[in-house]
Amino acid sequence: MAICALAYLGIRSDQLEDWTTFASGLLGMQKIDGAGKSRSFRMDDQAQRLVVSDEPGETLAFMGFEVSDHADLEAYAARLDAVGVKVHNNDKALADRRLVGDLIWFEDPMGNRVELIHAPMIASDPFVPGRPIQGFRTGPLGMGHAVLHVQDIDVMMPFYRDHLDFGVSDYGLTPYGLYFFHLNGRHHSFAMVGSGQRGFHHFMVEYQNLDDVGQGYDIAQSRDEVAYTLGRHTNDWMTSFYAHSPSGFFVENGWGGRVIDPATWEPHETFDGPSFWGHERLYLPQEEGGLRDRMRSMAMDAAKRGLRAPPVVECPWLYGELARQPG
Repeated sequence: MAICALAYLGIRSDQLEDWTTFASGLLGMQKIDGAGKSRSFRMDDQAQRLVVSDEPGETLAFMGFEVSDHADLEAYAARLDAVGVKVHNNDKALADRRLVGDLIWFEDPMGNRVELIHAPMIASDPFVPGRPIQGFRTGPLGMGHAVLHVQDIDVMMPFYRDHLDFGVSDYGLTPYGLYFFHLNGRHHSFAMVGSGQRGFHHFMVEYQNLDDVGQGYDIAQSRDEVAYTLGRHTNDWMTSFYAHSPSGFFVENGWGGRVIDPATWEPHETFDGPSFWGHERLYLPQEEGGLRDRMRSMAMDAAKRGLRAPPVVECPWLYGELARQPG
């Protein structure tokens, strides 16, 4: 698969100090020196994973996806050009700002900026988290995942699936459309919410240790920043909570996500709702028959039917991860 991971994200916001407190103090990212009116953050040995620029908008500025080989940049540029997508390339100054060897960029059908990059820079010094955490689950799985609000799924689906080779993991149609795509073994690196809106719904970071999620939950509660309570998703088995970011969209803080085999995975529709339990949407109003009530009812139905993820003993990837930990 030529596009192999979500490499980085860019956010537009004039709340740089609030983002620094959020990204380092809650998420545990490492703040690094930003250029001009921007802040940059690390999650691992990659030199840059999150960039917040002092610009109006309070939303997603760009998504950076890594390609396996430099030749993939030219191949995707040619493919997109053939279907009428304007592709920008040969921008050495931009590649230097992104701390990558080379890149191309273009916009998807709804105006979201997508950057395909090759050879992200590796930092010379060790990662130092902003709060005491064991670290993030990144490496070949990438930064995590990004989720967009989508107005027209019939336009956006073929763009990412057919032109960019994103693999469909699964999808659900009730209470609204949710579509999940993989680029590697992570169950999904990208997703769309068929809400009829435009904008950024959330991004996810995954921790190596469940206690780092729990301690982050305590921090978010103390700051009144919890948007979704602690819960576990039905499709990727992620145990997580969602926090309000300084820009209004959400950030999912997760652990224990599912790893799939892209070579054998079969896309399928899901019918069980997004969560086995939890993920109460605190940001929504309490009203009978409303979305918050419907989502709670779906989780209660999952509990009545005894739905659950496989126990840890059936998750060999987790044993592999634990075996690689020091000590």
